[in-house]
Amino acid sequence: MTKDNDGQMIVKPSADGLALSLSALPKRGPPPVHLWNPPYCGEIDIRIARDGTWFHEGTPIGRPGLVKLFSSILKREGDRFFLVTPVEKVGITVEDAPMLALDFDVTDKGKDQVLAFKTKTEDIAEAGPNHPIRVDRDPKTGEPSPYILIRANLEALIDRKSFYRMVDLCVHENVAGKDWFGLRSSGVFFPIIPSADLT
Repeated sequence: MTKDNDGQMIVKPSADGLALSLSALPKRGPPPVHLWNPPYCGEIDIRIARDGTWFHEGTPIGRPGLVKLFSSILKREGDRFFLVTPVEKVGITVEDAPMLALDFDVTDKGKDQVLAFKTKTEDIAEAGPNHPIRVDRDPKTGEPSPYILIRANLEALIDRKSFYRMVDLCVHENVAGKDWFGLRSSGVFFPIIPSADLT
């Protein structure tokens, strides 16, 4: 512990402190992160790697339950990511997207196919109007990086094997006068790559 200029004790944010704060909350449903606006308390040495692995002070967090707990209190503000509780907000490092989609199921609902993605932290999102898919392409290599919006401005990177499965489901459609190779889910067409780039 250190003291500020007024002699008040400053408690450095810690992973244990966050977990302890959350243990006192009711267990029903996901934490209402969107309602919490606590003061910023500094940075904490937590990093989410591109492959979805969480690190604390350089060491992978080996407790899946703790990772799931922390992922439930993720919040994005602009380009920054935070873990929030009702009383504190701490900054963390995210290499790419804060989540990783590992798989998806395809079901038919009426005339529409629906793709339901599952993340490494067990979030589930059905691609559609509320959970759009987007694909970035590396300007140098052209390599695609696909993402799906999971919740509250938080995206998951879709892993390579799932992306290849998605491509098998793709069709060609005309969008605003341009032909695209893309994917349909929940009645929405998500462009993946211009059809002309496939020739």
